[in-house]
Amino acid sequence: MSPATNRRLAVFVGAFCIVGETVRRWHTWREWPPLLFDDYVIGAFLFYGAWRSSRDAREGQRFLTAAWGFAAAFGYASFFGHLQYVSSPDPAPIPHVWLTALIGAGWLLCLWALFESLRPLKEKS
Repeated sequence: MSPATNRRLAVFVGAFCIVGETVRRWHTWREWPPLLFDDYVIGAFLFYGAWRSSRDAREGQRFLTAAWGFAAAFGYASFFGHLQYVSSPDPAPIPHVWLTALIGAGWLLCLWALFESLRPLKEKS
């Protein structure tokens, strides 16, 4: 994956996390507000990593890699947390099993992007 593609993916995943969590918890966020903001922080880190690496790919690579690592770590916790309670109701407007599958797919995407961002960049000619 090229650095430009990795940046675009970071912006897409960051926006998807923020919008998805807002839709999912629109009516329930007041019950425990910190549950809402983990995806906002993931999105913000991915936006920041994409922005830093767009200014200077070599210098910003560490920020994008750190953002993907953060997203992958939270994705792990979210996926296995949802997997444990997959038969329980969830505030999402889709069935909990589908939500868990979506989170699992997103986690795998974050892992792939993390490994791709760890690759050394080609030297400028």
